[in-house]
Amino acid sequence: MAGDYIPADDAGFDGFQSVFRAYVNANFVALGLLPGDPDQAEMNLEGAAWDTEYPAHLAAQAAATGAKQTKDNRRGTYSQPIRRLAQRFEESSAVSDTELAAMSLTIRDLVPSPIPDPTSRPVGQANTSQRLEIKLTYTDEATPTSKAKPFGVVGCNIFMKLGGPPPTDLSQCEFIGFSTRTPFTEEFDGTQANQTAHFILQWVGTRGGLGPISETVSATVPG
Repeated sequence: MAGDYIPADDAGFDGFQSVFRAYVNANFVALGLLPGDPDQAEMNLEGAAWDTEYPAHLAAQAAATGAKQTKDNRRGTYSQPIRRLAQRFEESSAVSDTELAAMSLTIRDLVPSPIPDPTSRPVGQANTSQRLEIKLTYTDEATPTSKAKPFGVVGCNIFMKLGGPPPTDLSQCEFIGFSTRTPFTEEFDGTQANQTAHFILQWVGTRGGLGPISETVSATVPG
């Protein structure tokens, strides 16, 4: 089959066809061809066209590569004065929003977007590997694998109820701290060892708004 020995790439094909055509034309009698063989005649006709068109293609390809580089360089230098002018227009009080829009530039937002109060909950996890200490790590329920706080959140309120059953609301808990970075560590004294500590967490927004409270996280104070 033709695909078994004719190279797929143009450069390989060009070398192959040149050798093949030259040998056939020089040895056609020994190869069993008669003068005027139609396949040989078509080969020579198409080969002559290839010998013209392939070098023309290579020259056009080289010219296109050079033209692209020239174009890319021109775009880079041309963009610089455009960017400088656009920045001046966007910062100028003499240029209206209508004029900015007419130039396809960004219209200035002079009214800051409000920062919403938290709507998600922290998810806490207790680490009791150290004696008389519980270390609380917390993430957001929407992004449980990331330590980043949600947008508009400045920190986390920590509430605790020591001993007894888990609390049903914050009124049964004591506020024990405000944490801006996970983890939060609560230390205990010896009399509190082996008691169950119940924690509830709550996001605090940058404007002071409070988010919903978390599920209760319970752990035994290690003695």
